[in-house]
Amino acid sequence: MEGRLDAPVILVMYGDYQCPQSADVYKLIKAVQRQLSVSLGENYLCFIFRHFPQRQIHPHAQRAAEAAEAAQDQFWQMHEMLFNFQQALGDGYLVEYADHLGLNIRGFLQELSGGVHIDRINKDIESGIQSGVTVAPTLFINGIQYTDRWNAEQLIAAIIAANNQGFPWRHV
Repeated sequence: MEGRLDAPVILVMYGDYQCPQSADVYKLIKAVQRQLSVSLGENYLCFIFRHFPQRQIHPHAQRAAEAAEAAQDQFWQMHEMLFNFQQALGDGYLVEYADHLGLNIRGFLQELSGGVHIDRINKDIESGIQSGVTVAPTLFINGIQYTDRWNAEQLIAAIIAANNQGFPWRHV
């Protein structure tokens, strides 16, 4: 999670680290976050990423999600790396990324080999399925699925409209 849960708008992304569209949408969200932070303040938007690896078409997505979680306090740095280098998500590359971030490699490998984060990832997947997610990327703004075009103008308009409507219920 980036931001505060009491932000006026909560943006949830279900994504897959091996999916090119997920990487594109994540980059779009980063640009939108920067723009909204400048114009409406840092606490306007809370961004939550949830894992939705599409294992049947992306064989490295599950392991990449586990690597992101194993990065712990450097989750967002690993998250960025995985999207930036999504053509190289084999185990050897994941260890290289962890080393580049200065993680404890032994601990990182123990978590990966022990499947420590599989339950966490499965909870994200189950949450997505319960919310109607069938494919990554999928976005929700204040609990409502975003179905407009994937561009900054449309996404910003939807975020501002969600705040103006003041949804009393949020599924996060």
